[in-house]
Amino acid sequence: MRLAGKTAVITGAGSGFGAGIARRFAEEGARVMVADINLAGAEAVAAEVEGVAQKVDVANDASVAEMVAAARATLGRIDILVNNAGVTHLPAAMEDVTEAEFDRVLAVNAKSVYLTARHIVPHMKNRGTGAILNIASTAGVSPRPRLNWYNASKGWMITATKAMAVELAPFGVRVNALNPVAGETPLLPSFLGEDTPEMRAKFLSTIPMGRFSTPQDLANAALFLCSDEASLITGVGLEVDGGRCI
Repeated sequence: MRLAGKTAVITGAGSGFGAGIARRFAEEGARVMVADINLAGAEAVAAEVEGVAQKVDVANDASVAEMVAAARATLGRIDILVNNAGVTHLPAAMEDVTEAEFDRVLAVNAKSVYLTARHIVPHMKNRGTGAILNIASTAGVSPRPRLNWYNASKGWMITATKAMAVELAPFGVRVNALNPVAGETPLLPSFLGEDTPEMRAKFLSTIPMGRFSTPQDLANAALFLCSDEASLITGVGLEVDGGRCI
């Protein structure tokens, strides 16, 4: 029970990596808010983990403020924040990605980290403790062609993690990132362009361990970084990628 007595807010937790993290955190004793733009998905996962479901648009300030107020009302405090919600554009030449697609990717993947910090960091600073985990990507470390602006958004997230860690360390707040390789989540078809056996084989050939990541892989790494076992670890971007970034 490594998170016994802790509370956690996890965005994008209605499916994929976020759902896996919510399940693992609950198994280890945390009380969890499952936040997602898809309320039905959030409610299903929250029912599983005996948590709280919350609809949120992480790119909207008022919606994030509402999520944080609900978390404090139901959980009492926020010990852990996991910025997991993310989107991508379909594989395309960089100049062919539309402005609307670009704006959406940067709003959900980058602006969301700013907005949750605006509303949660003061609470953590006042308490002198907290753990923030940003779910970035190997795309921000070793970019793939034709996902240019998605790559850039995740690179931004990694740099933001390090900047946040330096600034918040004196206040007892740790900030880390996970860099997963693509996994069996709703975003996989978007990364592949088309989800065919041939495209999967091509993608898997770039991963030395020969498999996609799973929500369980990410959840176990997230559990460690957000637990007291990692009390001296901050500003780290940990690859969970089967060796892809080597």
